[in-house]
Amino acid sequence: MRVFYLKFDKILLMDLIKYKFNKYASTYDKYNIIQKIVSKALIRGIKDKPKTILDLGCGSGQTFLNIDWDYDRYVGVDFSKKMCQLHPKTKKSEIYCLSFDEVAFFEKFKNEHFDIVISSSAMQWSKDLKKLVDFIATITNRFEGVLFTSNTYKSIFKTINKTSPILSKNQIQKVFDKYNSTYEIYEYKIEFLNKKELFKYIKNSGTGGGVKLNYKEAKYLYLNYPHNFLEFEVIFIKSNFLKN
Repeated sequence: MRVFYLKFDKILLMDLIKYKFNKYASTYDKYNIIQKIVSKALIRGIKDKPKTILDLGCGSGQTFLNIDWDYDRYVGVDFSKKMCQLHPKTKKSEIYCLSFDEVAFFEKFKNEHFDIVISSSAMQWSKDLKKLVDFIATITNRFEGVLFTSNTYKSIFKTINKTSPILSKNQIQKVFDKYNSTYEIYEYKIEFLNKKELFKYIKNSGTGGGVKLNYKEAKYLYLNYPHNFLEFEVIFIKSNFLKN
């Protein structure tokens, strides 16, 4: 595990996440420091230049912009309409505003096949990760992605005495262990000058840690959060779906 220090009910949960990504789509690229780092690392780790690519949770295109090889077809999927509108468009790209947990997504791609399926900083929000991964295994032989784990914002959750709504690294690995998969775990910390900047980051990054707080809870957190930093933990996954 490497550590980096940087300056500077589930259905209802998904509705909240979708709302936040739509609301803060215009500021997301300015504040999503960790997401930019991991998306660049994800693409840098793909050495064989696959020709057909499905990107789950494509957002406003930060992963797409890191693809530096000639491809035949890029398909991006994201549940935020505003994010999809911001995503770069080319003659070889297709962007669909769909949730990867909805029937419409499975119906749309059930007869497709891609050289690779990728995902950066998105699949941790899945309502049923196992179902999603099992479906991915039917439309590609290979998956490479990065997911945030429950240790993201861990001091935030500890302060408010709540549990993270996303899976732990062990729970994520259990889903992918069914297949031939390898993992790398990375931890990051972003330090802030003051609490105002710290909470501004949470708000404008669009994620909010997946927790909706009332005024009293938010005030308690602001007054009692003991650090000038936020923690993030991500798991990089490479899976081979070919049968032995």
